[in-house]
Amino acid sequence: MTIYLNGEYMPIAQAKVSVLDRGFIFGDGVYEVIPVYSHQAFRLEAHLLRLQHSLDSIQLLNPHRISEWTSIVNELIRRNIIEDQYIYLHITRGVAPRDFPFPDVPPTVFAMSNPLSAPAQALISHGVSAITAEDNRWLRCDIKAISLLPNILLRQMAVQAGCAETVMLRPATANEPAFLTEGSASNIFVVKNGTLLTPPKDHLMLPGVTYDVILEIAAANDIPYEVRKVSKAEVFAADELLLTSSTREVQAITCLDDNPIGNGIPGPAFRKIYLLYQEFKREVMRAK
Repeated sequence: MTIYLNGEYMPIAQAKVSVLDRGFIFGDGVYEVIPVYSHQAFRLEAHLLRLQHSLDSIQLLNPHRISEWTSIVNELIRRNIIEDQYIYLHITRGVAPRDFPFPDVPPTVFAMSNPLSAPAQALISHGVSAITAEDNRWLRCDIKAISLLPNILLRQMAVQAGCAETVMLRPATANEPAFLTEGSASNIFVVKNGTLLTPPKDHLMLPGVTYDVILEIAAANDIPYEVRKVSKAEVFAADELLLTSSTREVQAITCLDDNPIGNGIPGPAFRKIYLLYQEFKREVMRAK
């Protein structure tokens, strides 16, 4: 595997980062994941804009212009010859003595490629199980920060329960009931009476690019949808539940907290959206 580190391409075994890097010491940095289909980065500009949002949010100057990022991404795609892959970008505040204030040092820039595989057919045919948990993360979940320990712990809860995902719910307050945010590593859609319901992009969730694709597919195919707060009660009363991400595409959640969703099998909304997503992937994501 060829990676990029601070201006150089090299085998991953040769890559070295200082133990004083603030990413290692503090988790002080951001990342981005860009899917690649048929050697073409999908919506690269949208991913780089999301990266810029994350950098701006932690007051870290972007080390590269869009044209430079484009060259880095395309060169990694070329050097890692897999047809479908995903590019991982990782930027930290750099190497400095351990102290909380921002140092005046160059950032550390790392990028690598990994294979991107479509979900197994069994997951599409039968769906996946999930659990729910209180969303106990901070209030800036819109930042794609490398300090992912809360998400890791929430995802591990699912693994230990033999499930594919943890669906996160913000707890009720005096002013509003508990509501859905996202999965530990996905966005979540509720289907009720043929209408897609999904939370809005705000500081409590990561704005997913696949989330955007699903809404575009819905709009283009007259599938009703609402972007609004979705209550915990609506999640448990769903006819269908879907999870989406760049690496997992779209999958049906057929069991939640050991209770079936709908009939306990992937429903008609999922089947329609899944087929439309595959068509979108063939005609748009793989477009030369």
